[in-house]
Amino acid sequence: MDSLSIDEKLSRIEPTINDPAFLENRGLSNEVGYYIFDYSPKDEMKVRDEIKHLETKINSNENYPFKIVVFDLYEIIIDILKDKGYLEKIFDFEKKKGRDFTKKAIVTLLKLDSNANLIVNYIIERTPDNCVVFLTGVGKAFPILRSHNVLNNLHQHLDKVPVVLFFPGKYSGTDLVLFDTLEGSNYYRAFSLIH
Repeated sequence: MDSLSIDEKLSRIEPTINDPAFLENRGLSNEVGYYIFDYSPKDEMKVRDEIKHLETKINSNENYPFKIVVFDLYEIIIDILKDKGYLEKIFDFEKKKGRDFTKKAIVTLLKLDSNANLIVNYIIERTPDNCVVFLTGVGKAFPILRSHNVLNNLHQHLDKVPVVLFFPGKYSGTDLVLFDTLEGSNYYRAFSLIH
């Protein structure tokens, strides 16, 4: 159980991401900096508000040596489906074929199980130098998208900037447990953002 309250954890994000070691994109063992900010799902709105606050504060102040780029995983899915002209078709799929069929169709369309993962490519193509990437929308994107799949694929291709995944659940350092209840998914390459 976390000994820090959500307000204490949120208050530590800015000093942590402003630390030169963090900005050099190196984690504890000098690996590429991938981090997880885990929190109780009941604190979702507080976390969203803080992300918006930090994005506005940092991106409007030229004294920061970086910008924050926020990618909402759910919004990326919607953008890709719209761009490919499939959004309305997905609604029809769900009515006619059910949720499971629709989920599988979206996973196939987005190539989530391949190296050509459209979500990963979307993020890479829109990530400038000198930024910190915030990944959000994990809960909204479930069950279509599993965060460990995104991190594993992104880790192979994006190594120029630090990445922070905001995760509504628990991260033990080896397991991601979404909503504090769903079976954990092994993920070993990220560090807890706040200790």
